[in-house]
Amino acid sequence: MTAKHYLFEVKPNIPPQLAKLPLLSKDLIYSWKEPIRQLFIRLDPELWEHCSHNPSVFLRRIEQHKLDKAAVDADYLTAYRQTVEWYRHYQDSNGPPNQDTNTLLNPKKDLVVYFCSEFGLHESLPVYSGGLGILAGDHCKAANDICLPFIAVGLLYHQGYFTQTIDPDGNQIATNINHYFGHLPISLLKDDKGNELHCELSLNGSKLTLRLWEAKVGRVKLLLLDSDLACNREEDRSITRQLYGDGVDTRIKQEIVLGIGGVKALRTLGLQPNIWHINEGHAAFQIVQRCLEGVEQGTPFDAALEWVAGSTVFTTHTPVAAGHDSFSRDTMENYFAEMAEQLGIEFETLMALGYANGDDSPFNMTAFALRGSRFHNGVSKIHGGIASAMESYIWPEVPPEDNPLDFLTNGVHINSILAKRWAAVFDQHLSLWQHHLLDKDYWQCIDNIPNGIYWRAHRALKSQLLSVACKRLTIQQQRNACSLALQKSSTCQIKNTAGDILVLGFARRFATYKRATLLFSDLPRLEKILNNPERPVIILFAGKAHPSDEPGQQLIRDIHQFSERPEFIGKIILLEGYDLALARYMVAGCDIWLNTPVYPLEACGTSGQKAAINGVVNLSIMDGWWAEGFNEKNGWGIEPHSDKYGDDYRNQQEASDLLDIIENEVIPAYFERDDSDLPVEWLRLSKASMKSCIPQFSAQRMLMDYIEKFYLPAKRQNQRLGKNKHSAAIILAQWKQQIRSCWPGVKARVIEQSALGIHYGDKLSITLGVDLNGLSPKDIIVECLSGYLDATNAFRLDTSYTFNVESKPAADTEAPQEVVYRLEIEPQSSGIYHYKLRLYPFHALLSHNFEMGFMRWL
Repeated sequence: MTAKHYLFEVKPNIPPQLAKLPLLSKDLIYSWKEPIRQLFIRLDPELWEHCSHNPSVFLRRIEQHKLDKAAVDADYLTAYRQTVEWYRHYQDSNGPPNQDTNTLLNPKKDLVVYFCSEFGLHESLPVYSGGLGILAGDHCKAANDICLPFIAVGLLYHQGYFTQTIDPDGNQIATNINHYFGHLPISLLKDDKGNELHCELSLNGSKLTLRLWEAKVGRVKLLLLDSDLACNREEDRSITRQLYGDGVDTRIKQEIVLGIGGVKALRTLGLQPNIWHINEGHAAFQIVQRCLEGVEQGTPFDAALEWVAGSTVFTTHTPVAAGHDSFSRDTMENYFAEMAEQLGIEFETLMALGYANGDDSPFNMTAFALRGSRFHNGVSKIHGGIASAMESYIWPEVPPEDNPLDFLTNGVHINSILAKRWAAVFDQHLSLWQHHLLDKDYWQCIDNIPNGIYWRAHRALKSQLLSVACKRLTIQQQRNACSLALQKSSTCQIKNTAGDILVLGFARRFATYKRATLLFSDLPRLEKILNNPERPVIILFAGKAHPSDEPGQQLIRDIHQFSERPEFIGKIILLEGYDLALARYMVAGCDIWLNTPVYPLEACGTSGQKAAINGVVNLSIMDGWWAEGFNEKNGWGIEPHSDKYGDDYRNQQEASDLLDIIENEVIPAYFERDDSDLPVEWLRLSKASMKSCIPQFSAQRMLMDYIEKFYLPAKRQNQRLGKNKHSAAIILAQWKQQIRSCWPGVKARVIEQSALGIHYGDKLSITLGVDLNGLSPKDIIVECLSGYLDATNAFRLDTSYTFNVESKPAADTEAPQEVVYRLEIEPQSSGIYHYKLRLYPFHALLSHNFEMGFMRWL
């Protein structure tokens, strides 16, 4: 008979001298402030690692005598008091010197609210899965850094994302763990009487109650919603159980809770944001709830939608169609038929807001978010162009390059991802570097760091990475009952961390378009590269595949099998359990960062930014952020090949390019040394990575761009459309309805234009006749676009001119209803010119000239 284990916990008493430690453990500022982390690490370094860097767990597990000893340790108490005083001052301050954010957004009047389905702030708060969540976490941290009036809204998942292990056959094993909230850096929100704060919504005919939690991110708050209350139906208690839960019904419930519940939670707290940011389509149902608030104030639905959309920013993250959630008509009707009635509209009207491919298509959350917002962006220049084309159905008559879907390239939170070893080097050699994160010229001073000091810092970080990799791989293989011989041969290269070895890193989500196995396209050549004893090379792989993504999991099996082939044992290493902690080691400790996506499917790829900021040199397909970051001096770029001859041909060519660069450029750059045994070329590339990427791809730069490009315009639209009981929104909605009614009958023709050739000093004259079909001339803009044809025969705009309305009607008696538009242009130089003619509806209240998607070309 097996004895049963009983668990009990003996928590230590925090000495009065250290009373602020629990406060510090509940603020995620510890995720990037080293002095705060050091207060815990100094007490018990081994326990800190064992607790996965979670200070809340740490304070429940530390031995009492260690706290008591620290309470009378003069050196520790000095550090403690200094840190507590710094923290108090930090919370009361308005940000760094010369910070002008408050002149752009007024903390007393403005509030940005940021919705996302996941937030990757630190491994101690496991409510993230990958890049989307990490980006959201960095957004919050940057908002804190610049003192932006800002609050974030997400879901509190009881299990978070899965924990990954890899079995002896290379199968990914996904394990879901219920997290005890007392171990997390969160607090339950309560009212003045000590009662839990709740909000309620209707879900499929039943009342759903949500509990509100808060995570502190310095000066920023993250509001987290929890449905696991006894008063809810059993099936509804599980809504917030697991990140991206299985099944369509669970997914739509999660998105209703996030969107609609998020708005209701903000109202419960008495908050009235005037700038709303939807990060990916999961939270787009907030638009419905905010429209309902307008309708309940007496505003017609169409006008309420204009008011809501005018203050809403939407960011789309994926160029992969499968990444955009959609729901069938039956599912939508099940959950939103009642809402349509409350909005005073037909259900079909609501359903049509989510159509992406005609009237019989599912309700697409990206389409709905675009129609319910007026400021939209992709997350890199390339992705912005791809997204504009993918979502061009929203603006069917407008060329994708002109439609309102813009781009804003992601950035990463420097202080969170910059290795503390580099921070120490910067403190020693770069004056006030943290105040110059956006100053491109300043970062040229990286060259002032002596090569020897720079190289030692990188070697130390690589040593840490290889030590961590060795421990993780040993644990993994021991659990899988691998032979001692296999364990020894698998770790022989990384165990001697003092050895000089070139480390290539590939760590990201295992999705097929990321092509993790592209390196293995030519095995004999790869074997030759990895088995040169004079120039040893290893490749570290890490990442998770979604539990429902079988092709992604097959990539893991393939890499595992390659890693156990005799020629690759110890040279190809696959690490399990990829999370933020392992990511920090990898982006700081590798020598080269590999990225091999199928162009143009890499939306951004911020892991490469993190690597570059730590001096790791990128070798990547020219996609996502790297197409903007690569300057031919800071790494290597692989030009994507056309898929004209099929995927296999493209993969073969790009794999050949990849191996060519590794063999002929990367390896020599790393192994060729000067008289001091320093890799001068690799050091040049590494320093160039830091110099170019720190100011260009920081989260602070990203957020300042959001403020200028989107938040301030959204604030202005909110003011214009919301005042006087939404009177301007009502005017705009009525005008749009007239345009939709009349536009199909709008026609235009060229009445007269100058000859094909004119002399310099003469004027080009163009006269058009436009049948406005009941519209007024002030409703229409008529333009001439002047430009040239580039080498690919594509038209490039140089100047645009607006036609003037003539008072007299058209001379052509067959069209007496036409309005005459005339334009005269005097070219500024001789040569060949090209021009195009177009007209589109215009109103001064529009957020974007082309937001209606109507345009006529002559």
